[in-house]
Amino acid sequence: MTITVLRTADGWWVRTAAGAARVDTTAATTAELLSDRAAVTAAAVSTDTVDVDSLALLSPITKPCRVIAQMTNFESHVRDAGMDPKTVPLTFFRKSSASISGPVDDVVKPAHVRLLDYEVEIGLVIGRSVPAGTSITETTLPEIVAGLVITNDVSARDIQLPQTQFYEAKSYPTFTPVGPALVLLDAEELARFADLRLRLSVNGEERQNALVDGDMLYRPLQALQSLIRFQDLDAGDLILTGTPVGTALSAPPKPIEIIGSLLPPAVKWKVFFKRQAANPKYLHDGDVIEARVATDDGSIDLGVQRTRVAYA
Repeated sequence: MTITVLRTADGWWVRTAAGAARVDTTAATTAELLSDRAAVTAAAVSTDTVDVDSLALLSPITKPCRVIAQMTNFESHVRDAGMDPKTVPLTFFRKSSASISGPVDDVVKPAHVRLLDYEVEIGLVIGRSVPAGTSITETTLPEIVAGLVITNDVSARDIQLPQTQFYEAKSYPTFTPVGPALVLLDAEELARFADLRLRLSVNGEERQNALVDGDMLYRPLQALQSLIRFQDLDAGDLILTGTPVGTALSAPPKPIEIIGSLLPPAVKWKVFFKRQAANPKYLHDGDVIEARVATDDGSIDLGVQRTRVAYA
């Protein structure tokens, strides 16, 4: 059975049927908490609880940590970007852990950013140190992936695209909301990863809704096998696994794309951003983003993340 871990400024909690039970631990970081599983398990059966709604929740992933993301990892998103899923390789990029914020914190748009976009994603939370070169198999995967979280890979598209600069465009403070919960899974539950459905709405309008099964190109085992060839991982690190179709950014129609390719770069980007500025799907001051990830039967539920957009 999943264990739902919550974090506040004064400690860690486990969500139970009766409410939230405090975890009796001195852990200050996600890594330390994951090494104190006995305390987490004890809290899961505790009857001494408080109302979950009374807690001011923070990100269950503490910083600093590694934040690594898979690029264009859903077939629907790849096609929407004007690419062929059969030719898209397994690739990664980094985000600064300074971008991590809580599940109810404002997403703050820097003053110089014009095109703010959203991407609901499932985050894999690493449970122990894994040196580069380690062999990862289907059997050992549940020992490495401790649990899952909801993440939103917020993106400044006008920084990302002309500069092909993912790191800056996706790393401003509050650009990785995480939580509300770190949901710890056993091997049988992790095996149901493909049954998870990702949803995101803005001001109540659904923008993204997709099932992992049949849409995600590179699943956690394949992704981690590739990543660990060159990258050490540690407990508490966060791996974002991609987003489905429905983001504000979408590829232009083919004739416009062909015409754009013939223009000088400065002119091409000027035309492109003029068109994008007219797209109402980009995030605006005061917009409310709601993201949720769960299996359709509710047996694995990462909760609901609600954040508000604030313009700096």
